[in-house]
Order: sequence, then C-alpha cells, then structure tokens
Amino acid sequence: SETPITPVMIGDETKAAQFSALLFKQKVFATPIKFPMVALGKARIRVMPSASHSKKDLDFGLRAFGRVGRELGIIEK
Repeated sequence: SETPITPVMIGDETKAAQFSALLFKQKVFATPIKFPMVALGKARIRVMPSASHSKKDLDFGLRAFGRVGRELGIIEK
C-alpha cells in the first residue's frame, strides 16, 4: 500500500473490539474497524506506523499484538 494505514484482519466484530481494548490497556492504540464501516465478517484493527516510531516502539507494539492475539485465540500459542 502507498499509505501508512495497515489493517490487521480479525474477521469477527466482537473480537476486533476486544482486541483493540486489550491493546489499549497495554498502551498500544489500534482502532477497531467493524460493521457498518466494513462488511460483516471483515472486521479489522487499523494501525498507522510512521517514521516517528522507533524500532523499540514497533517491537513493543508487535509484542502486544502477539500477547493479545494469543489471549483471544486468534494466534496459536
């Protein structure tokens, strides 16, 4: 993509909202995008990495995504 918007496909609207809330508790801001903004079953988390993020910032976010994904059963343990 030519934009910094990066979708992380979740599918389920409830899990997308839960994913976003759990990330926020870990100090990672990632917006849930769900119906009616996208078709049912196409829910996602939207992140926008930028040049102002350091490698440390990105690694922090990736670890949080991994923890939350495993907690919600989206990523296998």
